[in-house]
Amino acid sequence: MTAKDLHYYEPKNGHGLKHDPFNAIIAPRPIGWISSRDAKGHVNLAPYSFFNGFCYVPPIIGFSSTSWKDSVANIQETKEFVWNLATMDLAKQMNATAAHVARDVSEFTVAGLTAAPSKIVNVPRVAESPVSFECKLTQIVQLQNAGGDKVPAWVTFGEVVAVHIDKAMIKDGVYQTAAARPIVRAGRRGDYFEIRPENMFEMVRPD
Repeated sequence: MTAKDLHYYEPKNGHGLKHDPFNAIIAPRPIGWISSRDAKGHVNLAPYSFFNGFCYVPPIIGFSSTSWKDSVANIQETKEFVWNLATMDLAKQMNATAAHVARDVSEFTVAGLTAAPSKIVNVPRVAESPVSFECKLTQIVQLQNAGGDKVPAWVTFGEVVAVHIDKAMIKDGVYQTAAARPIVRAGRRGDYFEIRPENMFEMVRPD
């Protein structure tokens, strides 16, 4: 095996590149498009690129906020939120909801999206999104470094208590992941990928 010419760095000393490669290497990442509501009824909708699923039974999802943002504050107050699938058709609207606006301004309005009522939680979902998860808060965890010091990042976990799926995404009883053309986050400040059916392949696990 030919030895690789490696770029080596220790994060505490800087990466030495034009852009931090960390979030470009851990890519693509699903987008946590999170709708929430504060105790006064103000609705928020914002995308988070540190997002994923963490448990099957019960189904638990989580997203990380690298500062104490409205979404986390709202969820701490009301103990509920909704995750909405971001797709290629909704890419521009999703990006618009990343804008910094006053807490009493709804990003649904800013992005021209429809706030549809949920069934169980008192938080609206994005009606235009083909999939939404209604969630109840399970934990908000502040992260810490290897030395045990708290860092300004909070992971919010929620149990999925209700699921909405556009039936057009289901074929022969199987949800078709690529049918909605979901978009996923890459690196830098604005790199994304689109998941398409022709780019999917299957590998059956050896067990």
